[in-house]
Amino acid sequence: MHFTVPEGLEYALRLRHALEPFANREDVVVLPPSLMLWEIANVLRGCPIEVGAQNASWEDQGPFTGEISPKMLAGWCHYLLIGHSERRQLFNETDEQLNRKLQAAFRHNLKVILAIGETLDEHELGRTQEVITRQLSAALYGVEVRRAADLTIAYEPVWAIGTGKAATPEYANETMGSIRGLLGGTFGQLASEMRILYGGSVTPANARTLMDQPEIDGALVGGASLKEADFTEIVRAAAEVVPST
Repeated sequence: MHFTVPEGLEYALRLRHALEPFANREDVVVLPPSLMLWEIANVLRGCPIEVGAQNASWEDQGPFTGEISPKMLAGWCHYLLIGHSERRQLFNETDEQLNRKLQAAFRHNLKVILAIGETLDEHELGRTQEVITRQLSAALYGVEVRRAADLTIAYEPVWAIGTGKAATPEYANETMGSIRGLLGGTFGQLASEMRILYGGSVTPANARTLMDQPEIDGALVGGASLKEADFTEIVRAAAEVVPST
């Protein structure tokens, strides 16, 4: 929840200039607040940088004051982020609700970035595998195998978000390898081709070492995405380390 609409539009223009050369080699997606989604989509029109929403309802329409629906986003907004730890913690979103959001997004042919991850207490109690298994199993209940290409998983250890304390590349890689194994239960061999992103205090200083890991296909960038120079360096690192994304 940053920037006024004029500030957001001005920043989107600067990002277009800085990131367009990389967006021809990798997938670059910006996820603005819903208030400025349409305007930023117009600013980026004709550019390979794609636009996504930070959240959406599980209903297409109805008496849900303040919500935005996948139906409203369909046709011009390409991606939808769901399950971010702030939505889970601050707004009490459940795994069952996220499954409904996932199904609604796919119903309208949106590509979904599903965020999962453990809290500090869960991490310290050694419950990481239990938590990601529960979150993935519930969110993917009833999802068809053909949707594999439309789904990206973002692993965000909650204890690393906004703390400046990123997970070590080795820990992130091991956990994300487990996530890929769990995806195999739903999507079979297609799981090997699905993208799994790391999120949690990604900076220009650690982006390259994170994305050097074989299971890390990219990054879900938080605070650093609000700084043009930092975000550009992270995108540059992804383009150089993972040129096939």
